[in-house]
Amino acid sequence: MIVVNNQTFDEERALYGSDGIEVNNCVFDGPADGESALKESKNIVVRDSRFNLRYPFWHDDNLNITDSVMTDKCRAALWYTTNATVENTKLHGIKALRECADIRINNCDIVSTEFGWSVKNIVMKDTSAEGEYFMMRSENMKFDNVTLNGKYSFQYIKNAEFENCNFNTKDAFWHAENVVVRNSMIKGEYLAWYCENVTFENCTIIGTQPLCYCKNLKLINCKMLDADLAFEKSEVEATIDSDMISIKNPKAGTIRVQGVGEIIMDDKDAKGQIITA
Repeated sequence: MIVVNNQTFDEERALYGSDGIEVNNCVFDGPADGESALKESKNIVVRDSRFNLRYPFWHDDNLNITDSVMTDKCRAALWYTTNATVENTKLHGIKALRECADIRINNCDIVSTEFGWSVKNIVMKDTSAEGEYFMMRSENMKFDNVTLNGKYSFQYIKNAEFENCNFNTKDAFWHAENVVVRNSMIKGEYLAWYCENVTFENCTIIGTQPLCYCKNLKLINCKMLDADLAFEKSEVEATIDSDMISIKNPKAGTIRVQGVGEIIMDDKDAKGQIITA
């Protein structure tokens, strides 16, 4: 294992192709403005370091990053990388994670537009995130205690579980498949249109026109607040422990709701049943 302590690197590909390297309290910044510091490397440990240059971790394998900072200048930090753990770290550059596999993120602060596209096998815990198009087209996801603020999140994802999360995000879960969300709050407009095999259990859903054009949608003991024109053209089985503003033309299934201000059934193909307490 090569150990590098207390150094500053700014040249192109400063530690390119390393195999078995430990980087402690280092800074990647400077006038040479070099890119791809640890590209094509493997068996990497990074601690207490600061990255202010682009593309540091591309095509890496077996990567462990702790207590570090990737600034807003650290664009596209992790791409095409496998088997990576990131803990207690700030990921603040655009497109910080993409086309990666077998990723673990714990207790991190993410501020990154277009974060997490086309990632496979990711576990995220105790993390806050901010950004648009978060986790688009990713698969095999497990999130616990994640807070998110942004727009257009979790679109086209597959095979995911979310527990104890708080999402404030518009147009979330569009075209999602095989997803379970438990004990969470989801706030935002136009939730989960065109999704398939999605279940919300013990969740609070807030916002206008949720859950339209869905297939095999399930809600189990959920609350729906400020929800109007819900379930249009959806196949749904739902138990809702709150009042709703309006429900419109559910295609099929049964919706059991505490109360609803307006039921709109003006589509001849709307065969869903609505039962109020």
